[in-house]
Amino acid sequence: MYQTIIIGGGPSGLMAAVAASEQSQNVLLLEKKKGLGRKLKISGGGRCNVTNRLPYAEIIKNIPGNGKFLYSPFSVFDNESIIDFFESRGVKLKEEDHGRMFPVSNKSQDVVDTLVNTIKQNKVDIKEETIVNEINVEDNGTFEVTTDKGIFSSKSVIIATGGTSVPQTGSTGDGYKFAKKLGHSITELFPTEVPITSAEHFIKSKELKGLSLKDVELSVLKKNGKKRISHKMDMIFTHFGISGPAALRCSQFVYKEQKNQKTKEINMQLDVFPEYKNHVLEEKITSILNEEPDKYIKNSLRGLIEERYLLFMLNQAQIDENTTYHHLSNQQLKQLVDCFKAFTFKVNGTLPIDKAFVTGGGVSLKEIWPKTMMSKLQPGLFLCGEVLDIHGYTGGYNITSALVTGHVAGYEAGKF
Repeated sequence: MYQTIIIGGGPSGLMAAVAASEQSQNVLLLEKKKGLGRKLKISGGGRCNVTNRLPYAEIIKNIPGNGKFLYSPFSVFDNESIIDFFESRGVKLKEEDHGRMFPVSNKSQDVVDTLVNTIKQNKVDIKEETIVNEINVEDNGTFEVTTDKGIFSSKSVIIATGGTSVPQTGSTGDGYKFAKKLGHSITELFPTEVPITSAEHFIKSKELKGLSLKDVELSVLKKNGKKRISHKMDMIFTHFGISGPAALRCSQFVYKEQKNQKTKEINMQLDVFPEYKNHVLEEKITSILNEEPDKYIKNSLRGLIEERYLLFMLNQAQIDENTTYHHLSNQQLKQLVDCFKAFTFKVNGTLPIDKAFVTGGGVSLKEIWPKTMMSKLQPGLFLCGEVLDIHGYTGGYNITSALVTGHVAGYEAGKF
């Protein structure tokens, strides 16, 4: 009879095992794949963006999927606790842009090793390549976990199975099935932090494929044309649509607007000069063209923006690329500025959930006590990490949520 059985050896499961084993010598960790921390290993491009050092309010803002739920767990274990956890065990961290924290070594393996070595030192029983088939509750309130390697019993169980994104790491949605059987409701699952698809002619013709634009403002538009969300970051055109940080951050709002507008195609808008107001950009372009009024516009404006995008914009504004400033009407100039500032195009969805970095939706938070991560429906059942209906942008926010909820769940389950 174990005190705690943890299902899933990803970020939240490993941190839950650390915290549970500090409370009890009798902890079992079950992982269906070979190797622990597989998702941590590939996160942050193999460098592992382990947390974020921004203030709570900023972190919550970057977790648009129910981030406010984390205020309570943060009062027990937070981003600074995560930093302290790794640094006190010899993994020095460094801060990069937007508060992102990485190991100084740039090796995600160091992060995984720290978690795994800690649970081994704490005598956690680890069973890899062990598939959990079901979780049952006995009459006396204890849990019976049936696996392909036998049946294990415990006083508490932690479901830390992840979502359904990046399935090659083992997160294939098992936790939703277990939680549902134990009475929990699962909100609709959808891909987030995923590239966006479009059937626009310029995408299908691949004329912009591979073109990347720096520091642009990408927006998802509501039905009335107002902006639902905007992100100022880099982006890239692909053979199926758009990708890059700005597109990934907008992706969940594409899904939400499709639902709101009850339509497949919705509008997005691209502003490649977000730092300039329209009239300022117009003055800037005019002064460049003024210098050599006999030169072709496409040559005068070279260097203003990537050449392929410049030619594409001239085409959108119906300006012949071999026009000179002398032959450019005021109307055409305004049209070009409008295209640069508010190029509107249709998108029709995103790549599927198995191509996403993060799963949106999950076990309903109304059924979880935020201070302990215990189920309100089943005493002794704890849930943490991506199986919950919490999702953030990339930048250390999802891992922070996983490690924080994992620690709180483990600490509480270990003494349940």
